[in-house]
Amino acid sequence: MASPAIDSAWLSSPSEPFCKSLSVCVEEANPANILPVPEAPMSSVSDNSNIPKPPPLPSKMCTRTKYSKRPLEFSFVPKETKDMWDKLFKEGYDADVCIITEDKSCVLAHSNVLSIASPMLGNVLRLSKVKRGMRYIKILGVPHGAVCVFVRFLYSSCYEEEELQKFVLHLLILSHSYSVPALKRVCICLLEQGWLTRENVIDVLQLARNCDAPRLAFICVRMVVKDFKSISSTEGWKVMKRANPALEQELVESVVEADTRKQERQRKTEEKKVYLQLYDAMEALLHICKDGCRTIGPRDKVLKVSQVTCNFPACKGLETLVRHFSNCKTRVPGGCVHCKRMWQLLELHSRMCNEPDSCKVPLCRHFKEKMQQQSKKDETKWKLLVSKVIAAKNAVGSFSSRQSGLL
Repeated sequence: MASPAIDSAWLSSPSEPFCKSLSVCVEEANPANILPVPEAPMSSVSDNSNIPKPPPLPSKMCTRTKYSKRPLEFSFVPKETKDMWDKLFKEGYDADVCIITEDKSCVLAHSNVLSIASPMLGNVLRLSKVKRGMRYIKILGVPHGAVCVFVRFLYSSCYEEEELQKFVLHLLILSHSYSVPALKRVCICLLEQGWLTRENVIDVLQLARNCDAPRLAFICVRMVVKDFKSISSTEGWKVMKRANPALEQELVESVVEADTRKQERQRKTEEKKVYLQLYDAMEALLHICKDGCRTIGPRDKVLKVSQVTCNFPACKGLETLVRHFSNCKTRVPGGCVHCKRMWQLLELHSRMCNEPDSCKVPLCRHFKEKMQQQSKKDETKWKLLVSKVIAAKNAVGSFSSRQSGLL
């Protein structure tokens, strides 16, 4: 937000009180003028005194437990029991179900186990025909290996890491289709943690929506938004564009919306920086006019060029601006850019000052009186600027207090 321009009627404002109220001097740094730094006081307690021992450090049990990102692959079931169920599946002892896969192969299983592990498979088995004591069902559309991993999980909840990574998409479809939530969680967890790439993210997104995995779908959309340029050139994007143009439009709108939010955040951040700089300038101006700083300050103060480092970050820049303002031959709001900035800072201070009668900043009371001559439009602009400067400082102060409270 640009600072409000100062009316030309202010050209007749008294500028001499500003120069008379401040003392500007130039001195060489003198090490003798540096304020001595007090040393840390030495403890008067003797080293040989009976100092109690400090309490022991807190045990590791009190610290926050670091949970693994991957699902814990253990259970209270003994390993021997799981091995037994694995063996029952692999050997197919007394099996009464034959699952025909895509390549016409057969996976032997037990109807009781399948019905208990998956109600959907139980319904399929009840509708299947029995031939010579064997029920035949088909699971097509996925590789034979994926069906084996799926059925094995129904028996013992076990799987091999390599097989899971190889058939994760097929297993996600099977776990959703046949209502096996435990396997579905394992597949979603694997996909969320590093398995996604630019080439497969579009396919996974469509699959996640069809398989009711909203978190996985959200992660996919976020990845598309973050790397839209590369992903939009992949083969998966081209296929999706032809088959599902509505999804393409939705993703493009998400990218535009994310870019708009990013620009808005950047704009607000930069705006807040400007308001904070203005607040720091107000603090530094009051510091210079009240206490003095290095080579500039009130005439009743003894200036020390080599004093300790000033705690006001805007003091150095403001010192240069005040020095220019005191020596500038033009010194009118419309004739010199630097002087115009100084006039605006003085007016901003006057609007933020609550003690104009005792304030030591030059022209503070003068600006207070001139405010009554301004138009409502200019008055509204200045009030908005003052409110935003104060709000920006309060926001930083509340954040700092919360941070210190957490430490």
